[in-house]
Amino acid sequence: MKKAKLTAIIAPTLVTAALLSVTAALAQGAKLSDNAIKIGVLTDLSGVYSELSGPGSVKAAQMAADDFMATNAAYKGKVQVIGVDHQNKADVASNKAAEMIDRQNVDVLMDLPTSSAALAASEVAKGKKIPVMVVTGGTTALTNEKCSKYTFHYAYDNFMLANGTGTAVTKRGGNSWYIIYPNYAFGQDLDRQMTAAIKENGGKLVTPSDATPFPNTDFSSYLLKAQSLKPKIFGTMQAGNDLVNVVKQYNEFGLKKQGIGLGIGLLFETDVAALGQDAYAGALATVPWYWNLDQRSRDWTAKFEKAFGKKPTWAQAGVYSATMTYLQAVSRAKSDNGDAVVKALEGYRFSDFFARSAYIRPQDHRVTLDVYTVQVKAKAQAKEAGDIFTKVATIPSAKAFAPVAETKCKF
Repeated sequence: MKKAKLTAIIAPTLVTAALLSVTAALAQGAKLSDNAIKIGVLTDLSGVYSELSGPGSVKAAQMAADDFMATNAAYKGKVQVIGVDHQNKADVASNKAAEMIDRQNVDVLMDLPTSSAALAASEVAKGKKIPVMVVTGGTTALTNEKCSKYTFHYAYDNFMLANGTGTAVTKRGGNSWYIIYPNYAFGQDLDRQMTAAIKENGGKLVTPSDATPFPNTDFSSYLLKAQSLKPKIFGTMQAGNDLVNVVKQYNEFGLKKQGIGLGIGLLFETDVAALGQDAYAGALATVPWYWNLDQRSRDWTAKFEKAFGKKPTWAQAGVYSATMTYLQAVSRAKSDNGDAVVKALEGYRFSDFFARSAYIRPQDHRVTLDVYTVQVKAKAQAKEAGDIFTKVATIPSAKAFAPVAETKCKF
């Protein structure tokens, strides 16, 4: 009898000890600097891209961290998210990146809208062997002449935008263009990519593209020029608030009524919301994701909206996915050491609610995924709030981005 009671007492004690031992072993298996994983979201918290990325990107990264910790007991309480404003300036991004790495001990930099800022931060991180997951910066230089062993390009890039939208618009008869672009790394690159896509599909530019100041509020001179040139498509490579200003003035100047279509290089949900769907109705764009693509997307959107109070942009959804992909790489590597994480990321294939048929190319760190050509619905066609896109085509992961054989990347 006493023996039975003793066994009953010892058994749960042994089970508890075993569980503690396993948990301790898991924790010891993951070699974390400062006993923590620190994610630095370097983004635009106050400027033209703050609505499409900004605080929403910080929230998305925090959601990913929370979800990861909830399903990985060894990392519970060990993932921290820090949001910092780079003001869309390369010098600020460079200084903030160094400060976050040296003083706050971040293990990865995330998001990075504004290509010049992304390139600057990437260069700093390269010297410190810290991974960078660029989500909202678009320049293809990140996976070409300015690539880094530690930088990964997530979600989209300018080739993808041009390959999708430039091709689709030109093939639909929009074969003569006048293009304007913001005069910094992103705009310059997108202009080159869009021009190439137009010409490859039998189109032409009626005059060389014009660079515009960044940021800018007055686009009247360019719209007047478009009226005199009479192209089939007025192409705007602007983004964020600059795009909103262009489209607003495009409608005010009556270009659509004059038979001049609108070609948009980069479009976010917040751009459409700022003016209303009818201002953009009929325009084509290429996106890596949108909130009501399918039930998986709607389910995640509901979680984000509950946490943030707004529906996500595709950039914010991309930050969640990139953060989770990074954390899973840390788990596989059992370390947050930069070189170990890079090794765990290279060649990785995965699929989540955002990135479908995704693959991380080891040659240039381009993350390829399925993307979508969409058309903006008129307001009368919307079935619910935020229902702004109709999917026109799916571009498979393997065809959405520039072929790896064409990369100029040398690590």
